[in-house]
Amino acid sequence: MFDIQSVEILRGPQGTKFGTNALAGVINMQSTEPTDEFDLHFETGIAEYNTRNVGIALGGPLIDNTLLGRFSVYSHQSDGYMENDFLGKDDTQNQDEVTARGHLKLLATDHLTVDLNFLHLSIDNGYDGFTLDNSRHSISDNPGKDTQNTNAFSLKSDYRANSKIQLQSNVTYLKSDMTYSYDGDWANPSYDPGVFSATEDFDRKRENYSVELKALSNEDGRIFNNSTDWAVGVYFLSQDEDLDLVSDYVTDLKNEYETNNTALFGQLDTHLTDKLTLISGLRVEHFEADYKDTNDIDLHTSDNLFGGKLGLNYEINSDQMVYTSLSRGYKSGGVNNNDSLPTNKLKFDTEYMWSLETGLKSYWFDGDLITNVSAFYSLRRDAQVKSSVFVGGGKFEDSIANAARGTNMGIEADADWLINERVSLFASLGLLRAVFDEYENPDLGSYNPEDRQMAHAPKYQFSLGTKVKLATNWTLRTNMEGKDEFYFSNSHDSKSGSYVIYNASLDYQLKNWKVTLWGRNLFDKDYYTRGFYFNNDPKVNSDKTYTQYGDPRVVGLTLSYDY
Repeated sequence: MFDIQSVEILRGPQGTKFGTNALAGVINMQSTEPTDEFDLHFETGIAEYNTRNVGIALGGPLIDNTLLGRFSVYSHQSDGYMENDFLGKDDTQNQDEVTARGHLKLLATDHLTVDLNFLHLSIDNGYDGFTLDNSRHSISDNPGKDTQNTNAFSLKSDYRANSKIQLQSNVTYLKSDMTYSYDGDWANPSYDPGVFSATEDFDRKRENYSVELKALSNEDGRIFNNSTDWAVGVYFLSQDEDLDLVSDYVTDLKNEYETNNTALFGQLDTHLTDKLTLISGLRVEHFEADYKDTNDIDLHTSDNLFGGKLGLNYEINSDQMVYTSLSRGYKSGGVNNNDSLPTNKLKFDTEYMWSLETGLKSYWFDGDLITNVSAFYSLRRDAQVKSSVFVGGGKFEDSIANAARGTNMGIEADADWLINERVSLFASLGLLRAVFDEYENPDLGSYNPEDRQMAHAPKYQFSLGTKVKLATNWTLRTNMEGKDEFYFSNSHDSKSGSYVIYNASLDYQLKNWKVTLWGRNLFDKDYYTRGFYFNNDPKVNSDKTYTQYGDPRVVGLTLSYDY
């Protein structure tokens, strides 16, 4: 991740702060902020599979004490990990991606800061990921593509009105054009001349804008006898998506899908004692969606949603804190933009999740060892599930439906230990039980996934790594990561296998320059990330599991410079 300053992982429902679609948590990535000192970062690299990367980021003061700026651009190119034996090409699943960011920070007054951010994504990737023999060698005659052109802006302001109140606003806009296409028969006419040949092409245009206004308490703005910090806000989001489907399976389709969300939210942090804090938050949201297409389907759906959090944080001492929380999150309902589905299955309802979590955050040995451990228990109601059901003729019907009730429970732990000035160790472990208590989907016939693990929910995941300073200029990093087997879908019993992969890097740094030799999946472990179960091979003519691989071993070299 180029020029990313921090990655924040918020686990569990985030109903108060983020609302809809933050049901299981949020990954919040923060790009590097401009500062009042000039800095520059440059890197370039090469790797196997004709991979090339180059990026530059620079920032600093544009007007002393008034305007700061930062700009970055990064390009990634690769032939990808598939070979097309029919076409004699090794780049039909190529990657060609450019990311550009800009950030202007206006220090308007001592009390007012304004930030303008810009993001541009240009993605022109190939898509040739389906094979009949579960290999990295395709035989398709018409490979697809996966492209995106996105421009996004945000304008944020932060105003300290006085010692009691802080006012914040954030206005965003995004426009995106996307194309996804694939070879529907996964083969070519010479493989079996009597078999159909088909492609599908999904062209989407998306336009979003949002407005958020917040008021927060400052040091003199606490309420309830100066015991409680507070925050209140209002949020509006509008999303418009147009789909143009060109298919050899069904009649060409055009549709429009518009959603609007309006929310009010607030949170209180009440300091009951010097060590005990009560956190209470609530979010109320109204959701509306409108769908219409060229097949004269015109649908409207709406819902009133609410989520929130009630929690306690207790500081045992300056190095340890125990916490517990009860939260309610939601994922709004909507409409499947697929006219091949029966009309009564186009809509799906809002999913709700109640989650109880408790944990302990600790610093040991003067902060040299940091540990976190937590346990959670979650109940899903009207669980939204996505599955790919084969309906014949090489055609999948992808849709979202509600599958009654589910239960998730587990334990998560991580540790970061600075053993001495040369050696550090980090580790993480996640244990999960995720099952459907009830599953209602008549399309699956007699198959029912109740009481088995949910799709893409391995029972365990772990990582273990080290950082060793070998000498003044040399640093070695190693890590292993693994996960248990998992079901590919809720509509069949095909699974991935459990696996462990190993990664390593070796840095040599001389003043401002650094050279890194790195490798991922060093032992070239074959592991699967997606799987389907149906009859698609005319030479086999029976149901079987089709899989897609994760990345193979890749070794590369990166050169970077910092000023």
